[in-house]
Amino acid sequence: MKLSADIAAVVTGGASGLGEAVVRRLAADGVKVAIFDMNAERGEAVAAEVGGIFCAVDVQSDESVAAGFARARGVHGQERILVNCAGVSKGIKTAGRDRKTGEIRVFPSESFNQVIQINLVGSFRCLSQSAAGMLTLAPLEHGERGVIINTASIAAQDGQVGQSAYAASKAGVVGMTLPIARDFMGDGIRVNTILPGLFATPMMAGLPGSVQQSLAGTVPFPQRLGDPQEYADTARFLVTNSYMNGESVRLDGALRLAPR
Repeated sequence: MKLSADIAAVVTGGASGLGEAVVRRLAADGVKVAIFDMNAERGEAVAAEVGGIFCAVDVQSDESVAAGFARARGVHGQERILVNCAGVSKGIKTAGRDRKTGEIRVFPSESFNQVIQINLVGSFRCLSQSAAGMLTLAPLEHGERGVIINTASIAAQDGQVGQSAYAASKAGVVGMTLPIARDFMGDGIRVNTILPGLFATPMMAGLPGSVQQSLAGTVPFPQRLGDPQEYADTARFLVTNSYMNGESVRLDGALRLAPR
């Protein structure tokens, strides 16, 4: 798909981190971008900087997502691009002994379910509603109507200690990529997923510098944290290369996560 001012995009989790990088990259190409996020202050600021719009959206709610799309489409028209970056991570072992009290604790099922609801079901909720809108569009070159990009994680394939919920949610995103691409193979909507490794996001920035350096040192090459702009460039490639479909791409400097 050729990027231009005639194209509208929605980026979930677009107020910070990888999502913000995608917002800025698409806007630089002239695309009209709507940000879906819960952080209104940051989302409004980024939207103002790129000439886009912010929509307060909770991806756990059908109604909230539908309202976000209605607002975005009312301003920019029907989106042809959706990039799902909204997500959370909770590091809790499935079951284990508390080091201080000796008490055996179990990962609360409510917390496990919340991660699944945001990362996996939230991604599906957004992409299904977006695709329904894309189906109403006239096809572009090669019959293309739209592009959907999901964000998984390398934890989907080599999750670490305490990542059962996170890895399961991201593995689900990878697992649904090809079937959904096949769902739309007659409709001109492509679906791909990116599996990022260790990136310099706000979440990473919250860790001590020594920990960040240690993590960067585990990456084979280049031996550093990923730049969110590199994620954004990959998303752009998946949007513009019309032969990329049903694919899940690792973006990790050849990193394979150790057990812990």
